[in-house]
Amino acid sequence: MKDFAGKVAVVTGGASGIGRSLVKELLAAGAKVVIADVEQGALDKVVAEFDGAGQVSGVVTDVSDPASVHALADAVYDAHGVCHLLFNNAGVAAPSANVWETTVNDWKWVHGVNVHGVIHGIQAFVPRMIAGGEEGHVINTSSGDGGISPLPYQSVYASSKAAVSTISECLAAQLQSEGTQLGASVFYPSGGLLDTGIWTTDRNRPQDLAREKPYDPVPTVEDFKVAAEAAGMQLEFQDLDELARFCLQGILDKRFVIMIRVEEAEATLQERAARIGRAELPIDQAEIPQL
Repeated sequence: MKDFAGKVAVVTGGASGIGRSLVKELLAAGAKVVIADVEQGALDKVVAEFDGAGQVSGVVTDVSDPASVHALADAVYDAHGVCHLLFNNAGVAAPSANVWETTVNDWKWVHGVNVHGVIHGIQAFVPRMIAGGEEGHVINTSSGDGGISPLPYQSVYASSKAAVSTISECLAAQLQSEGTQLGASVFYPSGGLLDTGIWTTDRNRPQDLAREKPYDPVPTVEDFKVAAEAAGMQLEFQDLDELARFCLQGILDKRFVIMIRVEEAEATLQERAARIGRAELPIDQAEIPQL
């Protein structure tokens, strides 16, 4: 794929955060974009915001529901007859907790969106993309937390993102070995702290998957800013539009791993491999923060 002009792109979780920036940069690159998001109000707002910037539409989609994702695929193919770029980007997070203090619904909700959502996207779109015979690419949003090295108190989220990384690796190898015109990449949002909706995902948590026991309020990004300033620290934030442009360039460059300062991940993984080779816990106990 040499450019995105005229290509049809689908972005899940596209109404805010990284998804919104991907939509913005795809439109700027000449793509036709279908935004999928579970929030009707936010979806309507972002479609209206980008009206005039290019061909853009929205479809309310719950990625944890396979029927909803298949309905999204139907809508895309009915409108455009093709999908060239699938961004499985929607994601949520649960509160930090010891594994034994997490709840069944924490796992059902987070893995339902983060893991099953990616699987549902692949199963609804990839067979049609292969059958179409055109160049295409699947981009799955993972995280360095789990995809590279887990934060120990984020077991629910980190394990979901580790799964996304593994799924992406298998998918890319299979698409290549089957001789398709498709490729796949794993996208690690990176470069600094990210001011996205992941900090407030409880707003979209279904009532039937509500947490079974109370927990302290989840810190917001503003809480982190205040705490950092009080400690005399300067937080490094990554511009989301710049991150989206980096992701799109990674696709054109045919990178499997799309990550800013990926060499830092290499050093982390080498140290983890060394610890595994010594039959040790890969996580450095001295680096484990306390709740």
